Amino acid sequence: MSSNKQVRRALLSVTDKSGLVEFARKLTKYGVELVSTGGTAKALRDAGLAVRDISELTGFPEMLDGRVKTLHPKVHGGILHIRENAQHVAAVEEHGIEPIDMVVVNLYAFEKTAAREGAKFAEVIENIDIGGPSMVRSAAKNFEDVAIVTSTADYPALAEELAANAGTLSRETRWRLAKKAFAVTAAYDTAIANTLEKIASPEPAEAPVQFADPATAAFPEALRINYPLAMSLRYGENPHQKAALYADGSGTGIAGGKQLQGKELSYNNLVDLDACWDLAQEFDEPGVAIIKHTNPCGAATGATILEAYQKALAADPVSAFGGVIGINREVDEAAAEEIAKLFVEAIAAPSFSEAARLRFAAKKNLRLVEVKSAQTERVVKQVSGGMLLQDADHGHVIAAELKTVTERKPTEDELAALLFAWRVCKHVKSNAIVYARNGQTISVGAGQMSRVDAAKFGALKAILPLEGCVAASDAFFPFPDGLETVVAAGATAVIQPGGSVRDDEVIAAANRLGVAMVFTGMRHFRH
Repeated sequence: MSSNKQVRRALLSVTDKSGLVEFARKLTKYGVELVSTGGTAKALRDAGLAVRDISELTGFPEMLDGRVKTLHPKVHGGILHIRENAQHVAAVEEHGIEPIDMVVVNLYAFEKTAAREGAKFAEVIENIDIGGPSMVRSAAKNFEDVAIVTSTADYPALAEELAANAGTLSRETRWRLAKKAFAVTAAYDTAIANTLEKIASPEPAEAPVQFADPATAAFPEALRINYPLAMSLRYGENPHQKAALYADGSGTGIAGGKQLQGKELSYNNLVDLDACWDLAQEFDEPGVAIIKHTNPCGAATGATILEAYQKALAADPVSAFGGVIGINREVDEAAAEEIAKLFVEAIAAPSFSEAARLRFAAKKNLRLVEVKSAQTERVVKQVSGGMLLQDADHGHVIAAELKTVTERKPTEDELAALLFAWRVCKHVKSNAIVYARNGQTISVGAGQMSRVDAAKFGALKAILPLEGCVAASDAFFPFPDGLETVVAAGATAVIQPGGSVRDDEVIAAANRLGVAMVFTGMRHFRH
């Protein structure tokens, strides 16, 4: 087979018409006949290009409100026949089928329509493209003879190749386009299946489509994931591991963040940025989280971002060196001035003021990432031979939901500190103990195999005084020894889930020690 194939006839039918006219005009320079449908044909004619209607090619009118226009043997026969197969050539000649050498198609904007607020059920269904994917698959299957173009981004390079090769395209180019085309139809079908699965029952045609509440929706029958490659990374957790980032295309969250300056983001940077961003979003007040190896070494709230940062840093300035910072407000000049004194790998925030950016510009390696907030509904984790899927941990408790189980009730200040510590504890690897006071972590014991060790470790590494702090435990104290450890360290009030068979022993120990203890009834394991 000849590697390069001449393009003599192109079928164009696109939803996204950006760059279309310019590309079509370049095709005509090489004597390519343009065949088109509906709105695409009109756009080309309005630009002064000669276009042949699809109905003229097929001898059959477009019908059923455009549902049937390219689903015809003269279209698919023209695309699918193998040019060097004598029987195929004889068959198409017998039936008057003309070869189609290039198909330029992008699909109905199904996801965009489905995501539009108030979209009617009938609109969503009508935006399921049938003819487009059929042509894409036909052309991709017959890539030896046909070029399938599914992305406007490919127009310039294809025009250049046609110009350099007397109106022909190489086999390598056609193969690259075919692989991309099958990925397009796979993603399209995945989007349709995932969207329709969220609709419990078919709505009346003119009614707004109703999607199931993500918080109560059933898990899908099949886990269909199709995220485009966002960037290749230098390496994974370690230099001998390859890595890449794939994004859902929403432009939200860490994967959709906009890097404003600094070195290329690494795998570990992204993991830590996600951890610090999630923790910073826990707070209604200005909040800052400093993360090292996915665990918070400091977290705090304050009247300003500067105050919150200073409090977060004070908890563990040694561990904060080389850390990653998450901030839930715009970073202003005052905060930037202070943060710039510390060596930091990356900062995630909703925005950075111009003055802050100027201050950080001197630290050329510092990565600044602007992030649009988005709440993750479910979390996926790979295990050997499969995937685990769970609801994201958005569990919160408020003061009214806490159960005081000790003779002494927490004071107002202790209660506020307990609720703060509980929010931070959710983001610490289990076993987790958080010591806190006045919207500030004092110390954190993370990732220990024993809860007593987590309590001891947190107390051991404390720089700020522990006397009069509160303590949070992500899961229940199985024995009184864990409680006794945090009280010995200086805690006067404790928050924990409760639920141990020895709760009575732990409560008795708290009463004996004169501390307040509240149960949340909710656990926050983080593995």
